[in-house]
Amino acid sequence: MLDDTFDLIVQGLRRESSSVMSLELALPGGGTLPDWQPGAHLDVVLPSGLVRQYSLCSDPRNLEGYRLAVLRESDGRGGSEEVHAQTRLGTILKARGPRNHFKIEDGAPHYLLVAGGIGITPILAMARQLTAAGKSTRLIYCGSSRQTMAFIRELREIMGESLALYPKDEGGRADLLAEIRDAPPGTAVYACGPERLLNDLEEATRDALGEDAFHAERFAAAAPPTGNAETGETPADEAFEIELRQSGCTLRVPPDRSVLDVVLEVNPSFMSSCEEGFCGTCETKVLEGEVEHRDTILSAKERARNDTMFICVSRSKCPKLVLDA
Repeated sequence: MLDDTFDLIVQGLRRESSSVMSLELALPGGGTLPDWQPGAHLDVVLPSGLVRQYSLCSDPRNLEGYRLAVLRESDGRGGSEEVHAQTRLGTILKARGPRNHFKIEDGAPHYLLVAGGIGITPILAMARQLTAAGKSTRLIYCGSSRQTMAFIRELREIMGESLALYPKDEGGRADLLAEIRDAPPGTAVYACGPERLLNDLEEATRDALGEDAFHAERFAAAAPPTGNAETGETPADEAFEIELRQSGCTLRVPPDRSVLDVVLEVNPSFMSSCEEGFCGTCETKVLEGEVEHRDTILSAKERARNDTMFICVSRSKCPKLVLDA
């Protein structure tokens, strides 16, 4: 784990749409919270012990409180149901972070923000910061209906005519290909939402604006490693060793187990959540060795730095990794 947990108290609850509730959080004794930038999220430990990730959607200039927004999903993994059904004013939640692998990069002449559903949460914070800085920005927001789309009024105040809403029940469908085609050269695209939306947008952006123009936060696991183009066979995973520098032990990771599985045997309290490489909870610093990254979080540049990994899915390209754990 990269950071220690701390307590937050629920000071406000607000219905943002028919299925989205926001939580206003603060330190129990008051005080200044850790700073953050748009795109950041918290790992939240719910009273049941479940760990879930929620994007910060408040104003990063206000460090007296955080705001999260949670979509209620009856067929989800349980966290959203617990938040909606059991969270009350005064509830104490443990949190870790903020952490950010979805940062805005300065210098683009124009920013195109795209959100689908609850993916609006990190995008809202980005929109607020970019417009406050006078940056040329357009925001496309897609959802099932206006009743399910959170923060519409707030977004209108921030974006004005630069906000485009596309509720599906009104026949709204964003022509993302046209949006990308008509975007000025050098446009940076930031998107968060369903996997199909992101995949289509990523392909269009890379074709029209280049490899580095697309930035996304995903809520789904990566596709499994691809096989040999001729045989279709996927290379088998190999065993390797990990040295846990803080713990002072060296462990073997067999081919059929993850680094996380092995770490949990010696440190049962090590924090993890999705176990599929998209939430970021199990991020661990790499001190030595070369990582085979299998997450959906790190960019190509971040992977090349080889200084962090998500141990629920990523493995080693060398006989031994040294981790700061």
